Amino acid sequence: MHLHRHIFAAAPFLATVAAFAPSKHQHRQQNGISSSPWNKASFFTSNSNRLQPLSVSFSSPPTKSIPASEICPPSVTSPNDSANAWEVHKFGGASLADAGLYRKVGDLLISESSGRMVKSSEDEEGEETPSGPIPTMAVVSARGGMTDQLVAVVDSALQDINAAEIALDKALEGQLSILNELAPAEITAEIEERMRKDAKDILSVVQSLRMIRSVPPSVMEVVTGFGEIWSAQTLYAYLKHKGVKTAWLDARDVLVVKSEGANAGLGDKGSASSTGGVTPLWVETATRMEEWWNSEGLSEGVNISEENIEDDDGSAPIVVATGFVATTSDGVPTTLKRSGSDYSATIFAKLVGSARVTMWKNTDGVYTADPRRVPEAFSIASLKYDEAMELAYFGAQVLHPSAMVPCIDSNIPVYVRNIFNPSFEGTVIQGRCASLSEVNKDGKAVNWRANKGEIPIKGITSVDAVGLLTLEGASVIGGAEVAERFMGSMAGANIDVLMVTQASSESSITVVVPENQGKAALAALESTFELELSRSNVNSISLTETPMAIVAIIGEGMAMQSGVSASFMSALAKANVNIRVIAQGSSERQVAVVVEASQASRALRAAHMAFTLSTTMVSVAILGGTGKLGSALIRQLNAQKDDMAKNLNFGVCVNAIASSTKMFAGRGGQCLVSFNDVEELLAGDDAEDLDLDLLTESFDADVNPHRVVIDCTNNEDVAEYYEKWMSAGVNVITPGKCASAGPL
Repeated sequence: MHLHRHIFAAAPFLATVAAFAPSKHQHRQQNGISSSPWNKASFFTSNSNRLQPLSVSFSSPPTKSIPASEICPPSVTSPNDSANAWEVHKFGGASLADAGLYRKVGDLLISESSGRMVKSSEDEEGEETPSGPIPTMAVVSARGGMTDQLVAVVDSALQDINAAEIALDKALEGQLSILNELAPAEITAEIEERMRKDAKDILSVVQSLRMIRSVPPSVMEVVTGFGEIWSAQTLYAYLKHKGVKTAWLDARDVLVVKSEGANAGLGDKGSASSTGGVTPLWVETATRMEEWWNSEGLSEGVNISEENIEDDDGSAPIVVATGFVATTSDGVPTTLKRSGSDYSATIFAKLVGSARVTMWKNTDGVYTADPRRVPEAFSIASLKYDEAMELAYFGAQVLHPSAMVPCIDSNIPVYVRNIFNPSFEGTVIQGRCASLSEVNKDGKAVNWRANKGEIPIKGITSVDAVGLLTLEGASVIGGAEVAERFMGSMAGANIDVLMVTQASSESSITVVVPENQGKAALAALESTFELELSRSNVNSISLTETPMAIVAIIGEGMAMQSGVSASFMSALAKANVNIRVIAQGSSERQVAVVVEASQASRALRAAHMAFTLSTTMVSVAILGGTGKLGSALIRQLNAQKDDMAKNLNFGVCVNAIASSTKMFAGRGGQCLVSFNDVEELLAGDDAEDLDLDLLTESFDADVNPHRVVIDCTNNEDVAEYYEKWMSAGVNVITPGKCASAGPL
């Protein structure tokens, strides 16, 4: 009876989702816009457990030629006999949040496709000449917030189908509102009709979920993929309205992939490993791309037939492709997981033989650190592929690590530019780092400070929300067996191991895992060593309760350069940041430490300053600022601050001033804009009564690693706080007698 009941419940569900499975080769044209019929397919596939590597490290392989079967033929790679190769542009959800941004993206594509001024490769000093029209492909994500909205539709359907319908209607109407703002009804009518049909199909699927009382990961992938499908058609409509030679490409009709984690779902938002295991089937994908170009491409007018070549205006085609979505060789719709649109862009770039890929973000390229946490961070001019992947793995979310692989295969440069500042060159990523054997060929290390002007690191990044899982005192068992069983338990529980350290004197191991996987990792390890724990062959297994974070320095210049780790650790020590775990990648391109999450921003700023990536800033609190000595000091700071910044690369941030009764502090540790008239500042409404405990709390909260209290009061009550301040890493300067007159 139970078996029959489950079969009956699943049957309408499978019948409903059958509408979403793409056919293997068939395509049909609906009034000039590509679409695909769908076949029935199974959504229930096996899961595979995969251990996450410690870091991304590559040696420099010999240059290899790409098999001709893995890229499209010249009819596609040189469209309409173009003198220029394709260029691929990828736009994320933040660049497509509203109608104004869709217009901005569309106008940018029109501008980019019209060509640019270039210099001859033979004569770099010569005059620039026009490049001519450039065939352009745009790979788009869902509009900002759409993926999360569609996830909410699926999740809410398990509890309240009416709530799911309301959420779906809100998502759809938001997209339609943008669509109808961008183009007239003669262009948008059929697109709108198709979107509404998509919404009905989605609703049919989520209605069936209540019968099986769960959400198969494959269904979540199918439903969320419609965000990209709707977004691509919206941008296509705008370009069509502008009279551009354009078409839109549904990647489910072209991009065929094999996924090791077919039942793993979307992956975590912003995860550096979420597309792992998804591999393009290049030969079949190239064949389908050629078929699309010779069918939909012809009918849309981006592929000019020989009969119509005389009527061609010579402009470059713009193809708008959906990111994120794909299909399996069995015809089952799937995705490249969260943040996978970067991967879509580089896959298509390799397919069409693109000359470059541009990832349009809302920042001026890849930064030396997160500018929200390190205000002094700046854009990096160039990176190697390996450096970019290391940065991405350790938390820099500007670029997805999997996206590098197709570009490495074909040596395609990747540009990271700002959609809101398109004139800025941004960051270019190309080339491989030297292998360790190449770097170590003479066996000599050089102190990095001896190479004046050369900074060994390219960036500093962090991974927040991690935990430390530690097994201590298993020396009775033996190190090799402990390590094997430890890592096996992590793999068996599908835990992402981000870092590993192992003690040599005893069989103790610590691994760094995502915070949201900590309890599952702890349970798996306790189960594996249950017998040893009961016999006291293992002293303890523990998981940190305090939130932790990884901070990593990354750069090709670190290899065979002594003193880099010392500078890093010294900077953290001076900033009073305690290090819990240390690990260096075998590539010598990264050194990572684990610190308390509350100290991560201070650690980032300290490391950034230590390698002279930014001006050394000192947070200063002046006590007794209204007295003779304090007033004279303030006048000197105002007079000399520009000279200190220019000549000494040293900045002073006065963020707190106090008299004997009042104090004024910058909010969040911000520097005071003006501190010339201290008495007026302390008499204002924002001044507070002097509270040394509150002032101490502000020192602890200040993320600047260099903090100084200048005490001009000669007050014993203030002197009582010296020890507390210094133990927290705050330096104290005072001309008073109290510092030396107290007890030892």
